[in-house]
Amino acid sequence: MTTVTVGLGSCGIAAGAHKTYEKIKALKEQENLAFELHKTSCVGMCYREPLVEITDETGTYLYGDINEDRAVEVIEKHINQNDPIRDYIVYTDLFDAAENDFINSQVKIVLRNCGYMDPESIADYEHRHGYTAMKKIVMDKISREDIIKTILESGLRGRGGGGFSTGMKWKFANANKSEQKYVICNADEGDPGAFMDRSVLEGDPHSVLEGMIIAAYAIEATGGVIYCRAEYPLAIKRLNIAIGQAHEKGYLGKNAFGIKGWDFDVYIKEGAGAFVCGEETALIASIEGERGMPRKRPPFPAASGLWKKPTNINNVETFANVPWIILNGAPAYAKYGTEKSKGTKVFALAGKIRRSGLVEVPMGMTIRDVIFKLGGGIKNDKRFKAVQLGGPSGGCIPEYLSDTIVDYDSVNATGAIMGSGGMVVMDETTCMVDVAKFFLDFTRKESCGKCTFCRMGTMRMLEILERITNAQGREGDIEKLEELAYQIKDNSLCGLGQTAPNPVLTTIKYFRDEYEAHIFHKKCPAKVCRPLLTYTVDQEKCTGCLVCLKNCPSKAITGERKKPHFINQELCTKCGVCFTKCKFSSIVLT
Repeated sequence: MTTVTVGLGSCGIAAGAHKTYEKIKALKEQENLAFELHKTSCVGMCYREPLVEITDETGTYLYGDINEDRAVEVIEKHINQNDPIRDYIVYTDLFDAAENDFINSQVKIVLRNCGYMDPESIADYEHRHGYTAMKKIVMDKISREDIIKTILESGLRGRGGGGFSTGMKWKFANANKSEQKYVICNADEGDPGAFMDRSVLEGDPHSVLEGMIIAAYAIEATGGVIYCRAEYPLAIKRLNIAIGQAHEKGYLGKNAFGIKGWDFDVYIKEGAGAFVCGEETALIASIEGERGMPRKRPPFPAASGLWKKPTNINNVETFANVPWIILNGAPAYAKYGTEKSKGTKVFALAGKIRRSGLVEVPMGMTIRDVIFKLGGGIKNDKRFKAVQLGGPSGGCIPEYLSDTIVDYDSVNATGAIMGSGGMVVMDETTCMVDVAKFFLDFTRKESCGKCTFCRMGTMRMLEILERITNAQGREGDIEKLEELAYQIKDNSLCGLGQTAPNPVLTTIKYFRDEYEAHIFHKKCPAKVCRPLLTYTVDQEKCTGCLVCLKNCPSKAITGERKKPHFINQELCTKCGVCFTKCKFSSIVLT
């Protein structure tokens, strides 16, 4: 039977996939066409949405950029005439398609089901070996200690940013004998440019749920919470459906999985969007109804967490790995990666990159390969300049260090961090001082204010950066930024403050010349910071067409028709309208 599947993740829906789905559905009903129509989520090719996959007796074909009109064309040609449209095909295993390397270069463990099943169907999940790992534990009577040992031997480290051993976390929680314990899934993804957790929750919610159930059984937890930000309505909807289906199957609730005396349930706590609640003690405070502010450690959550009970916290990606590891064994997982960083890592590619989307690669792949082999390189053939890794808490890694491998130690050595997996790519048109200002502004706003160094220090740093980008930088500013950065790092209570200066420190380390150009020469080399720009007219190229003169909002341009024009620098507001309107490239930007 021929099947047609439409991707309905947030990226697809934003690109118009719902309209594509409804058009195909209408065509099927109107023409009584003999194919099955299915829904799925994001397969990772966000840059080619809406995506439509057709599987027939010859093979599987993934079509990209399929709007309503193209949907009609694809159904007519492929379904009715058995004539696949090669120009629209982005992936197939039948011939060399446009994006074959995007899929074939990946190792999918976390994303093993995303884009390959209906995320709202537990039957689809079970068909793809879902819940088999937990059933194996029950059937084979695998002890809690052996479960934890398997996770330890796999080398799985927390994918939320800290990179702490997952098995060790479970071991600490298991060692604490209490009648009540909790498992929390941290789905509070707030990094600019990051959408890994959202995509997994939308595309494969049951894998996260199964990972939580296995963790809960291993540490004898009785309650589970998924802390998911309210800005992810589709993820929350599909999580609620998954939880309901798991209840119906007996996988959650009283005597879960038929294990007498073990009651385990999960509910969703919607976060209000505070970035600091990604820190586990602030997250716990938020669940308890308190203001999301970090708490001193020790005690650690494994000893005293939610409601002062032993608590294990892992993020979405970490839990999604667990069923696969239990089912396939620790050695199968540990064969991927490096000595100290095993398995795979999911990255959200964003910024100045051709193929923005979601990828999963084995630890040990170079940053260059991630960007150029999977991401397709830089848009518009611009020069690759840097990549921000680890979000606002991470740092900028310059092009000459792009052969750095993806693992915790190697990335940390650059001054950045792995983080949860946001990878924002920058090209030659990016101002690194402006980038540092953007991320510091974010963390300054997201600071809970508990620590003076974080609350006031980030504000003072931001003020200096704003002066620098407003042509008011002065000698000593770079040194003052560094001094403040280390004070904040050394004296802040939680990870937000301790890492907030990273974007500034790494941009100073690798792009100090740009700071100096802003401060001493009052120039922005990337031509981004408006107060440092100068617009002039190339007298030889100017034809006197009057277009710039008529469009200048500040009346700074003077001149006669068919004669070269001039820009009065005192009146010029540096808005750039003349630059964009000129058809003869006679406006010079310096």
